[in-house]
Amino acid sequence: MIQICFAAYSEEPEKSVVINAIKVVDNLKRYCSNVVIFVGGYWGLMKNIVDRAIENGFQVVIVSPISGEETDFPEEAIVFKPGVDYRVRSVFMVRSCNALIAVGGESGTIHEIVAAYTEGKPVYVLKSGLSSDRIELLAPHIDRRALSEIKMFSDPEKLVEALANEVCTKNIIKRVSERKRIG
Repeated sequence: MIQICFAAYSEEPEKSVVINAIKVVDNLKRYCSNVVIFVGGYWGLMKNIVDRAIENGFQVVIVSPISGEETDFPEEAIVFKPGVDYRVRSVFMVRSCNALIAVGGESGTIHEIVAAYTEGKPVYVLKSGLSSDRIELLAPHIDRRALSEIKMFSDPEKLVEALANEVCTKNIIKRVSERKRIG
């Protein structure tokens, strides 16, 4: 199983941002099998991602901050309510994933990008016109430790192709080699 986090705007963005985020989810279905999608809530752009992921048959895990626990979540999603604020919730979410896709947002999305980088998770950023695009100034590495790589994309399909080649394929190869050692 491959666990992919989505960092996304907590408000409703421009239609073009929604369309590109949905393209990422649709292409993820084409390129990666056995994926679980993690998000940090069910509002704004995150709601669009959750709804499309469920339509595509993905298992979805929503890691809700304490202030969002009373949200009317979709029945099909697994909802984790750790009882913490947004920033701490983001760390729980990011630590649970193999990679992070940022589809546009503000400081919360930037925080999740930095958290993923710090945890050594690969980060794929789709340019959106929102503040999270500024992370490009720090890419591919936020600091000299080069804990992971931040990759910037303008095209949703190219983002998912890169993720599929670098994350999905690696995990499949790793599982096959582990089975060979066991068997």
